[in-house]
Amino acid sequence: MTTTTTTVDLLASALHLHPDGDVRAVARRMTNSGPGTWQIATFHVETDADVHADHWEMHPEAEEAVCCLTGGIRLYLRPDEPGGAEDMLRLRAGAAVIVPRGRWHRLELDAPSDLMSITLRNGTRLEKRTDTH
Repeated sequence: MTTTTTTVDLLASALHLHPDGDVRAVARRMTNSGPGTWQIATFHVETDADVHADHWEMHPEAEEAVCCLTGGIRLYLRPDEPGGAEDMLRLRAGAAVIVPRGRWHRLELDAPSDLMSITLRNGTRLEKRTDTH
């Protein structure tokens, strides 16, 4: 069997890790990646708009690893109770956080950054923030 190996531009594509062990480079999508398929996506972001800071995001089927490769970000977790305070985690270059399954979260930038997200995207939901400043 002959195998062809090529490079993948991680800022233009995503990697899908399939349950059968296959890894594919695909067009990056922020929604469903297929049942049991994990997505690794890398982004260069310059502004809060690039990370949809005006929206909450939630992944019901899996935890999400949010990795700050360069720059710096703030990751906010929506309060469990109405009127509660957001929890904020600051990530610098080389740091990551694991967002629990089903937990609403959002990002804001401290500086232009390169980020990586690893999760099952099936059922991913976005919800417009009503408390924007």
